[in-house]
Amino acid sequence: MPDRAAPHPDRRALLVSGAALSGAALAGLGLSGPAAAAEAPALPAGPLSDLPLVAPRTEFVYEAVVEIAPLVSLGDSPLGERRIVPITGGRFQGPRIRGTVLSGGADRQLVRKDGVRRLDALYEMQAEDGAILTVRNQVLIDPGRDGAPDYRFSTIEMTAPEGPHAWLNRLVLVGTLHSLRPARAAVLVRAFRLA
Repeated sequence: MPDRAAPHPDRRALLVSGAALSGAALAGLGLSGPAAAAEAPALPAGPLSDLPLVAPRTEFVYEAVVEIAPLVSLGDSPLGERRIVPITGGRFQGPRIRGTVLSGGADRQLVRKDGVRRLDALYEMQAEDGAILTVRNQVLIDPGRDGAPDYRFSTIEMTAPEGPHAWLNRLVLVGTLHSLRPARAAVLVRAFRLA
């Protein structure tokens, strides 16, 4: 039976002890300081456990044609060029839901010094039954190098009201983004649930 009067170890003391032990182990290998991390033994490749490695699969949830206004530059920052693209409307549909993209949202962008773009779009969509869904779509676009295609993927967070669309609140969504220019001033967003 455990002794309830025994004091619990101090978390800071445990962290300091752990750091000292790992330092001693590296010193025992003749390694210390920043060189220790560079010269430490390589970790084995692959999974760290015997559990089967099962990749998540995806299921299509909806696609949206999001209409946009011209890009507005907000100037440079220490992290890169800041830009904003107003969202002016559009439509969306999928197997279980459809409706319109409402105007008033915006896509805030950061073009980093290395050419990678970070997009953070926040807007609302209205389902056919009138329910308003809030969408936050965070995209990373890495321009293709050496003939490789662009890398354009996103994480999508949806907030739906209680009721028939509440199932959207319980999903992890990932997405793709494609420009529809020059045919129209819009982007195509496809959303998939991880399953």
